[in-house]
Amino acid sequence: MTSKGDLTRARLAASMLELIQTSGYAGTGLNAVIEHAAAPKGSIYFHFPDGKEGLGVAAVELAEAQFAALIAEVAETAGSAAGAARAAIEALAAIVGESDFRLGCPVSVVTLEMGAESERLRQACAAAFASWITPTTELLVGSGLAESEARSLATVVVSMIEGAVIVSRATRSTEPLHAAADVVAELIEGRVAQVGGAR
Repeated sequence: MTSKGDLTRARLAASMLELIQTSGYAGTGLNAVIEHAAAPKGSIYFHFPDGKEGLGVAAVELAEAQFAALIAEVAETAGSAAGAARAAIEALAAIVGESDFRLGCPVSVVTLEMGAESERLRQACAAAFASWITPTTELLVGSGLAESEARSLATVVVSMIEGAVIVSRATRSTEPLHAAADVVAELIEGRVAQVGGAR
């Protein structure tokens, strides 16, 4: 059973996550998080004694879990690694577009703003990216690629998605994400076909 304290902590992390996407990490104050989460004053330092940095780490970890869940969901239904990648990117395009381009990837936001300022936040962001690269690698290995090549390609895929999200928000168009979905799917299909043909 989830306690009231656990719910408050989760609500604070979710609010921090949303506010990072709309206002950036530096632009998100603790008072804004408390107001957005409708949480009692003082609750941040009760649940996050290390203040904003700890709350930022929790927000990054929440984003990590959400995207990992999306990857797992599409992997179950897509039928192929290329199909899973396309479905994941199209789902992100819908999120970005439906938010009127206010929402993107909070992990990239925190990395760009705080990666050189906070080693703890940098490590949390690195762990988030790794958590998305790993299951993508596993999908590619399952399609016949060798582990090293699969990890390299998975890293490219995740990097391309991150870049496409940023460009989509800047141009207020989901076209960069749709284009990335096409290119990523073609890239995976081509490499898997080459490996299959070489056998």
